[in-house]
Amino acid sequence: MLTKVAMDHHRSHNPKSSYHNHQTAYRRERDDSGRNQCEIKRSTPNYHHQHQSGSTPWRNPLRSQGLSTRRELYERDFPVYKQPVEVGCFSLDSERRFFNDSRQMRYYVEPDRNPNFDLKDGYKDRFVKRDDGEKEKLDNILRWIVANRSKLDSRETTASSRALDVDFVTWRGHLTKLLTTPYETRDSWLLAVTRFRGTLYISEVETEAARRDRENRTERNAEMMYWGYKFEQYTCADDIHSLPDPSGVVNTNEAFCTVVQTRLADHRLLFSGEVDCRDKDPAAPAPPACYVELKTSAEICTPKQRSNLHRFKLLKWWAQSFLPGVPRIVAGFRDHEGVVVSVETFHISKISHLIKNEYNCWKPTVCMNFCSDFLSFVKHVATEDNPSVVYLFSWEPHRDVTFSIHRDSQYSFLPHWFIQEMTSSRDSNQQS
Repeated sequence: MLTKVAMDHHRSHNPKSSYHNHQTAYRRERDDSGRNQCEIKRSTPNYHHQHQSGSTPWRNPLRSQGLSTRRELYERDFPVYKQPVEVGCFSLDSERRFFNDSRQMRYYVEPDRNPNFDLKDGYKDRFVKRDDGEKEKLDNILRWIVANRSKLDSRETTASSRALDVDFVTWRGHLTKLLTTPYETRDSWLLAVTRFRGTLYISEVETEAARRDRENRTERNAEMMYWGYKFEQYTCADDIHSLPDPSGVVNTNEAFCTVVQTRLADHRLLFSGEVDCRDKDPAAPAPPACYVELKTSAEICTPKQRSNLHRFKLLKWWAQSFLPGVPRIVAGFRDHEGVVVSVETFHISKISHLIKNEYNCWKPTVCMNFCSDFLSFVKHVATEDNPSVVYLFSWEPHRDVTFSIHRDSQYSFLPHWFIQEMTSSRDSNQQS
């Protein structure tokens, strides 16, 4: 891992460094009633100064409060990304209860090329919808960590405060948002970060815009969200010897999640993501290489629609599956009435070839380099090791990533049971 001095030197001589030398001002101290301890006022980045040779944005944190999302800054060599390794899994049942096992795993059954699946079927009478207003934060990943400490205990000396042998713990979906940020033009995000026992935990905070969208969702949009789950029901079996049963209930509380470890540049990552199903062939490779991601999308009738799929939708599909090492996506293309008229398989390793002839298209290297630089930025900023301190990173399209710091606030997300478990187990380890 680069030392801070080495990183300073690297950044200061890198003309494509994405750290901004912001002139920032702190404004208003607040109480602990859930509002800011301190906020950082956004200012206009000094791009000219940023690119001057010899500038040292890393050495003075007050002069590096922003992270640029300009794509050209990230068009460099693809960063090291180690093959993700599945270290465990967990299941959530029909009542959203956690189980440290694979009981919710499903098996992919390949459909006909033109299956005519009716995705509307069951929406009115066989649909149990999870309450998406209930924010689980990182709780289920933390439950998995507590149940699997032996797989993750730090190899450092017992005198070290590091409890886990990873730098970051988060959901795959949060990393997906980071990968797509340089190309996102509509949706903003908020990511809360807490450093605890040497590991940085990243949990999403719902933005006001996202909350409004969720609460004002049209009936048509709500039904179209169901269509994706219904497609899974048409193509997934409960065990290796059975067939899909589309006459059953669709319950979106149920989930099977993989937990993977990997490394992006010098960032050791542990994250979890929901998996739709796995290849039922007994000769299939070990997870995550046997997993299959299922998607639905509007049918493609024109070259322009195919181009739009490549330029926009494939970006998120690629990012979501590339991160955990899922090798293929099976997409059901549906008509306006919600009937799947064709099915197509996309191999993650071939998507970059698919998009290379698209004008001004997204680039995987930009996505991964931005994510890596964001994680470096977080390491640099979130230095206080305290479960009650939250560094809130904020981003809006066409702006820089900025942050604010909050103590004992509404943004705190590590539950007391997790803090107590990780603290007491460390204390007992040191005494033994």
